[in-house]
Amino acid sequence: MKQVAITGIGILSPLGNTTDEAWKNAKSGVSGIAPITRFDVSAFTTRIAGEVRNFRPEDFVELKEVKKLDIFSQYALAAAAEAWKNSGVSGAYQPERMGCLLGVGIGGLTTLEKYHSAYMEGGPRKISPFLIPAMISNLGPGNIAIKYGLKGVNFVITSACTSATHAIGEAYRMIKYGIQDCILTGGAESTITPIGIGGFCSMKALSTRNEEPEKASRPFDKDRDGFVMGEGATILVFEEMESAKKRGANILAEVIGYGASCDAFHITAPGGGGAVQCMSEALKDAKISPSEVGYINAHGTSTPANDEAETNSIKEVFGDWAHRGLLVSSTKSMTGHLLGAAGAIEAAFSVLAIRDSVVPPTINLDNPSEGNTLDYVPHTARNKEIKIALSNSFGFGGTNASVIFKKV
Repeated sequence: MKQVAITGIGILSPLGNTTDEAWKNAKSGVSGIAPITRFDVSAFTTRIAGEVRNFRPEDFVELKEVKKLDIFSQYALAAAAEAWKNSGVSGAYQPERMGCLLGVGIGGLTTLEKYHSAYMEGGPRKISPFLIPAMISNLGPGNIAIKYGLKGVNFVITSACTSATHAIGEAYRMIKYGIQDCILTGGAESTITPIGIGGFCSMKALSTRNEEPEKASRPFDKDRDGFVMGEGATILVFEEMESAKKRGANILAEVIGYGASCDAFHITAPGGGGAVQCMSEALKDAKISPSEVGYINAHGTSTPANDEAETNSIKEVFGDWAHRGLLVSSTKSMTGHLLGAAGAIEAAFSVLAIRDSVVPPTINLDNPSEGNTLDYVPHTARNKEIKIALSNSFGFGGTNASVIFKKV
C-alpha cells in the first residue's frame, strides 16, 4: 500500500478567490453570505446565498472559450490553476499516471436554464451547439485534464452533497493501490440560479433570514431555519508520498482514511446508522482509534435533521472522547452549502487546520439546540495542534462519506 500526500490546494469560494484569502476569512469568522445579485429574487422566499464575487474567468480561460464553459467548469479551472501552481507538480509524472477526479452534484444548471429560455423564445435554432458540452458534469474534470495533459483516470462522481468527498476518497484509493501516481481531486458547483434556488425554496429547505444574511447559516443553533446555498470550487493535488518527498514537494498533510455508506432509509431524512458506519469505516481504514482525532469538520448544514443526527452519530462513534477533547465545527456557517463541492472546501479547511494548528469556528452559534452538546468552536477560531482531522459529508439519497487527514 502506498501513502498519499496532499501537495496543493486551490479554492474559489464565497470567502475568497484564493486559498489564502478564503482561509484567512474562515479563521476570522467572516460570513460569505449576502443578497443574491445574479438574478431578480423578489418573488423568492429566499433571497440570499454565498456567491463567488469578483470572478474573472478570462484570467484562467481564453476569452473566446469562456462562452463554451458553464460557470461550474470555469470555477473548477480557476481552482485547479492555483492548486497546480502551488503543488509544483508540472512535469513530475508521466501523463498516463496523472488523473482528475471531481465531485459535481448538479452541473451546468446555468447553461441549461439559459438555453431552455432561448428555445422557448426562439425555437430550436436558438440552442447553442455548446449546450451539451457546457452542461454535462464530466466536463469539470475533462477541461482540467485537457489543460494540463492528464491522460490517466478522468471522471466525475455525482452523489448530491457527498460528491466531492466521494471523489476525494476514491482518488486516495487509486493512489493507495498504485492505480495512479497523482490525481487532481475535489469538487465544483454553481447552482445559484432561479431553478436551483426555486427548487430548494419549494422544499422549504433554505433559510429565509433575508434581512440578516450573514447570520442565516447557523449550524447547531436552536434558531436555525434552513441551509444557505453556496457555490465555488476547491481542488486538491494528491500524490504518492515517496515520489512527492523525492521531488521536494511541500507536503501539507497525508490522507489516511476513507469510509462510505448509505442509510438506505429515506431520500432526505438521515437514519439507518449511515453516518456512524462511514466514520467507523474511515477510522478502521486509517488504523487509528477515535481518541486520535482532534478535529471534525462537520457536514453541519444548519438544518435540524442533519445537525442532530450528525451530533448523535459523532457521540456514538467517539464515545467519551466526543466530550473530552474533540473539536467539531461547521464552516458552512460561513461559506453556505456548496452542495457537490462542499466536501472539497471542507477537506481543504481540515488540511489547513492541521497545517496551521488553528480550528475554524462555527459562527452564529448563540444557543445550541437541545442535544447539541459538543464543542462546536463557537464564534472564534481555536489555536490547537491538530494531528488528525476528519471531514464528513452526507447527501440526498442517504449517501455518506468521511475522509481522514494526518499531519506529516
